[in-house]
Amino acid sequence: QVQLVESGGGLVQAGGSLRLSCAASGLTFSSYAMGWFRQAPGKEREFVATISWSGGSTYYADSVKGRFTISRDNAKNTVYLQMNSLKPEDTAVYYCAAARSSSWYVPSVRSRGYAYDYWGQGTQVTVSS
Repeated sequence: QVQLVESGGGLVQAGGSLRLSCAASGLTFSSYAMGWFRQAPGKEREFVATISWSGGSTYYADSVKGRFTISRDNAKNTVYLQMNSLKPEDTAVYYCAAARSSSWYVPSVRSRGYAYDYWGQGTQVTVSS
């Protein structure tokens, strides 16, 4: 059975950094594009970043571009999200997700939740001002 397990969340002051990890099992990791989404209290889930199967292509939401970096290690079946210059508005539960479909290549699709087949349980990130 497929499992995506996020870790690395926590409480950090504004301007600080955190690195999230998502360990995958039960799937051929290198065949999946991976993404990070987040959901703040009372808000809809939103796209954060995504990375292609090989790691050669990455895409970001405008709100995190230049501050967050997504990467992956296919040997370790793990995807990462390095978050720098954190702001209070980054506070949310962060979820990783895996996408198998080639529809991920469509720019308007890869930032949508329905493009992803599997989801983790989430990790809380809280940024204090």
